[in-house]
Amino acid sequence: MRRPPAQVSLTRAMEKAASSFLLTADELRAISAHAQTRAFPRNAVVLNEGDRTDSLYIILAGRVKAFVADTDGKEVVLSTQGAGEYFGEMVLDEGPRSASVMTLEPSKFLVVPKADFKDFLLKNPVFAVRVIEKLIHRVRALTENVKSLALMDVYGRVARLLLELAKEEGGRLVITERLTQKDIASRVGASREMVSLILKDLTAGGYIRHEGHAIVIERTPPSRW
Repeated sequence: MRRPPAQVSLTRAMEKAASSFLLTADELRAISAHAQTRAFPRNAVVLNEGDRTDSLYIILAGRVKAFVADTDGKEVVLSTQGAGEYFGEMVLDEGPRSASVMTLEPSKFLVVPKADFKDFLLKNPVFAVRVIEKLIHRVRALTENVKSLALMDVYGRVARLLLELAKEEGGRLVITERLTQKDIASRVGASREMVSLILKDLTAGGYIRHEGHAIVIERTPPSRW
């Protein structure tokens, strides 16, 4: 029987997501048995910090950022994620959402009810271990972020972020993710003006250069500004 176009599109999105990260195609199909598909435009808030937890979100397409913000609108970005990854796994403790999540581009998700997620973990111990490993990775990353905020100056935090985001391409380090100065500032807990000054100095010193939206790291930035 020929599947309707919408179902074919969803299946392809699931296969692409499964090839990207922790979930295999079979696991994705199994965990999504009772899931709903939801789509959001760019810059849409998917979850708010403090919301009650009731679902796991699997990213089929698009990118999101997790962030915390104060009442004045100042925010700090905790992480970014793309297709094949998921967020909301802390639904297991039934506490409120610890951060807000916003789309960085048009995105599509599978929303898995908490009960189904728990049942899937019980039936799939190998995947459950991977969830634990992912949570450990997040704790380590957050520990490093706290350490850098407490012990590094703004320059050190910017240099560290650039090196963390860079990937090797053709023997050089390149950041392909589109980053604005505001994006960088929100990730390192600094003002956009300070980030602008640091990037200008790194460019003038020959440490980085811009190729369109990409940033190429020509050589490792010095440990101190």
